[in-house]
Amino acid sequence: MPTPLSNFLPANFDRTRPIALIAGQGIYPQLIANAVRRAGVPLRLVAFEEETAPDFIASFAPDEQRKILVGQIGKMLRALKDFGAANAIMAGQISPRKLFNGLHPDLKAIRILASLKRRNAETIFGAIAEEISGIGVTLLDARSFLDDQLTTSGSMTGRSFPIEQDYIDHGIQIARECARLDIGQGCVVRKGTVLAVEAYEGTDAMLTRAGTLKTDQTLFVKTVKTRQDFRFDVPCFGLRTLETMRAAGITAAALETGRVIMLEKPAVLAAAKQHGISLLGFE
Repeated sequence: MPTPLSNFLPANFDRTRPIALIAGQGIYPQLIANAVRRAGVPLRLVAFEEETAPDFIASFAPDEQRKILVGQIGKMLRALKDFGAANAIMAGQISPRKLFNGLHPDLKAIRILASLKRRNAETIFGAIAEEISGIGVTLLDARSFLDDQLTTSGSMTGRSFPIEQDYIDHGIQIARECARLDIGQGCVVRKGTVLAVEAYEGTDAMLTRAGTLKTDQTLFVKTVKTRQDFRFDVPCFGLRTLETMRAAGITAAALETGRVIMLEKPAVLAAAKQHGISLLGFE
């Protein structure tokens, strides 16, 4: 029996038909693209103007890419049809400010937004996922092809974790409750006190705020929503977050095992060890 390409792909995955990568910012889309290409699966790109890295777009042949503005859902759906894609995968962030000041909604997007009573990542991307499914394209788990980039249980930095278990448990409880309430997917705690919680401004801003307070024995916790839809909004931890932690004086992080994507994992672990930052995977 052939080795599966990824544990997160559906059983009926057809490796002969193109995957359309709907790509935002950062290294995440590039890691997906590299893995898909190594697997020999045809790959196409839907890129966002002023969001997706130009050099990454240039790595695709002109007939294998489409560029759209944030909010042009109808144009995105047409691109998926033109590509003959059987599957699509979302990877990479869109600048939060674009969702307020730089959105270019087409008629399809306007209809979707008008139908939503509550507008957040889950409802908006869930509605987009339904539109994608409606044209016969499967939106894949965003961890697909990145099995080796996921967090693992226990200390990942080869040293005893410096935070007491009671304080770890407290941080996990707070993070999970914030996620349940759809506030965010992370928090910073210190010895049973909540210093900061992640909201719309994102992880880096939260870490920076927490760094203005007393940071010895401080713990950053990252988790997922209670009913996380892994097709979108999957939490990530990479070199940029690690550098933000270092600048803020936060030297310990607990990340949910198998659910947080550790972008460029070998480089992240090496940098964490170099800077004395402890990383723990929790169940």
